[in-house]
Amino acid sequence: MTAMFEGVKVLEVAQWTFVPAGAGVLSDFGAEVIKVEDPVTGDAQRGLAAAGVTPMKGAVNLVMEQTNRGKRSLGLDLRKPEGRELLYRLVAQSDVFVTNFLPDARRKLGIEPAELFRIKPDLVYVRGHAYGNEGSDSEVGGYDATAYWGRGGIGHALTTADAAEPVGQRPAFGDKAGAMNVAFGVAAALFRRERTGLGAIVDVSLLGSALWQVSSDIVYSLGLGTDFSKVPRTISNPLTGSYRTKDGRWVMLTMLESDRWWPDFCEHIGRTHLVEDERYADAAARSRNGDSLVAEIRSVFASATLDEWRSRLATLAGPWSVFQDLLEAANDPQTIANGYVTKIDHSSGVTVDLVAAPVQFDGDRPALSPAPEHGADTEQILLDLGEDWDALLRYKDAGVIN
Repeated sequence: MTAMFEGVKVLEVAQWTFVPAGAGVLSDFGAEVIKVEDPVTGDAQRGLAAAGVTPMKGAVNLVMEQTNRGKRSLGLDLRKPEGRELLYRLVAQSDVFVTNFLPDARRKLGIEPAELFRIKPDLVYVRGHAYGNEGSDSEVGGYDATAYWGRGGIGHALTTADAAEPVGQRPAFGDKAGAMNVAFGVAAALFRRERTGLGAIVDVSLLGSALWQVSSDIVYSLGLGTDFSKVPRTISNPLTGSYRTKDGRWVMLTMLESDRWWPDFCEHIGRTHLVEDERYADAAARSRNGDSLVAEIRSVFASATLDEWRSRLATLAGPWSVFQDLLEAANDPQTIANGYVTKIDHSSGVTVDLVAAPVQFDGDRPALSPAPEHGADTEQILLDLGEDWDALLRYKDAGVIN
């Protein structure tokens, strides 16, 4: 396929999912990504599987595969002067540097922007934050559950007033949204560098990503002066909403142009007489009589199973879909046809399914490859940097590399 980032070298000093997943997307599209990890412990994310927090498939750490596919791993102790000097030499050869280390850690390790720009003036330097680069909490850490889901308002917006507890976030939900913003920021900065020769500092935060994700609600809330997610919603269009089937599944209707779809919808649900009913003659009438019409539609959908509705609605032109579970979504014919989930062969002999980045170029699909084992490429990366085997042995003895 067309490797959009072919020739771009990315140096990653980051852990967990948010920023590493963004670098993983760059890797999908041809960038060479070197993941710098602690030579003893590696990325802290690796330990979650061993602790039973995240699932394994055989010997494969699934979260590491999804987040770090296609990278090379360098086990390097940046707390040691020799390790830092090796990093600086890699910076000189890199186009992009990405990190989500907190400011205090960046200062201690000597990886703040000013220090790296002295080495590589046109570097694209990416900082991933919990709460942004400015303000009193700019040096406070956080995960997506706190910065994105909690503080960003998304969890509150999705939790009903009568809920016993807040709706929980799915794994790495905010991290993946933030990761795509990282990838966009890198692409935009590289585009400007191509035009002007200038490097850039790119700041992406989980809080900012959350506010963008829920921006319609935010704008409506600010405009109305109240939390729009808790404003009681009247039934203005019964052809938008979810309806439960006889076997407890759900069908989602989103026919915003209800006058356009109304006759065809009535025919497909076997209620053609509703077209002539004056209570439902047009969108305004259906809005005024929404309660009675919703009750009618609920009754209709409750009379047949999901499979029956799939068959009956197959030729319905108006937008509708089934609420699918995750296995159904992964095996959806459209998912398969477009390569949105793809298989990789892990070195352990296990075949693993990964979700591809949601972008394709020239009709091609990114070819994914496995994530590296901890420090798997340390020796080759340093040999490529000009070190010899005697130097590598000295570094190993000193605990600089793994």
